[in-house]
Amino acid sequence: MKRVYIVTALTCLVVLAAFIGLFRALNLSGGRSSLKVGFIYDNDESTPYTYNFSLAKDALEKKYGDKVEIFTASNVLDDEMEEPLREMAEKGCDIIFFNGYSELVVKLAPEYPDIEFCQTSYRDMNGVEVPDNYHTFKGEAYQGRYVSGIAAGLKISQLISEGVITKDQATVGFVAAFPTSEVISGYTAFILGVRSIVPQATMRVCYTQTWSSYAQEKKAAQRMIDEGSVIISQHTDTIGPAIACEEALQDGRQVYFVGYNQSMSEVAPGSSLVTSRVCWEPYVLAAAEALFRDKPIESVVAGHIHGHDVSAGFERGWVEMVDLNEQVADPRTQTYMNNAIDQFKRGGGDFVFRGNYIGVDPDEPTKTINLKGGYSENANTSYPLFGYILTDIITIEE
Repeated sequence: MKRVYIVTALTCLVVLAAFIGLFRALNLSGGRSSLKVGFIYDNDESTPYTYNFSLAKDALEKKYGDKVEIFTASNVLDDEMEEPLREMAEKGCDIIFFNGYSELVVKLAPEYPDIEFCQTSYRDMNGVEVPDNYHTFKGEAYQGRYVSGIAAGLKISQLISEGVITKDQATVGFVAAFPTSEVISGYTAFILGVRSIVPQATMRVCYTQTWSSYAQEKKAAQRMIDEGSVIISQHTDTIGPAIACEEALQDGRQVYFVGYNQSMSEVAPGSSLVTSRVCWEPYVLAAAEALFRDKPIESVVAGHIHGHDVSAGFERGWVEMVDLNEQVADPRTQTYMNNAIDQFKRGGGDFVFRGNYIGVDPDEPTKTINLKGGYSENANTSYPLFGYILTDIITIEE
């Protein structure tokens, strides 16, 4: 009798499995069997920022294959967003991702309630009412910047110990696009990471007033190298600063480069130390999964949910360090970076913007912030909001 029961149970399981397979094949669960996905880029894949963002498209294709049909539009300026957006909508896209900062996206989203619009955040979204089909997201980049700073600080420490420079020559240069809080937050976290290793280190910042100009970025880096900077990093979109470092190194000056978004080891093999990147793949893959399952995007994405806005750091794989050049970096670098990353994963980044520093608002110099009590970045929004200049250690080049 027991054998009969066992056979019957096994038969039921086989039948049930067959029904589940058929159920999924026919997509009777209420989900979707395919998606049309659009990607609109502010630049093209020859630039680090857009190349890095395009990796999410590649990951989507790899995961879902012919279940996704992907459309792309490149070199779309913020004020020219409307036409390509409408073209994507007419092609039947179910979801569109944008890496530009155009305000047109949120304005046009209500016209297409059946399409999900997902844009990298470009402003403080805390408490902002947006259409139900509009979403913003960004990795907590300051975490990677801080860890990059640790790598840079260790290299400076090595140069000091080898007698190449003195402690009072511990200067880093930063090529920045605009004085936005996103940019300021990043380079402040970077110099604080440097100073966690070399407390005497200072920084020079040169603004290019453009996101993408090879000539201007390279010139700014060369200027700061000539002024004595031994480390250069950037928040701009071309390889210009990395090339400037490599050329300086070839001229016999020990100058090193810390990258952002895309490894520069190919164009600057002798000077490149390490790169931090914001990883867009986790959000894009989760957003697509949400549509396949007919679920709200924010119910599927793993991160810090701020309404329709999401952020995350090392703990969710939204930020990572890549291409450590072990031939150039201080031998302790990987261990120090791992320790800092573990600290971020355990308890966020409240330790970054903290110390005996006074920050000054560049737009309102009478407005200041004291970092003795610390500052929590990305606490309520994915867009970085630390916009104060630590004037004791940071000099803005005119």
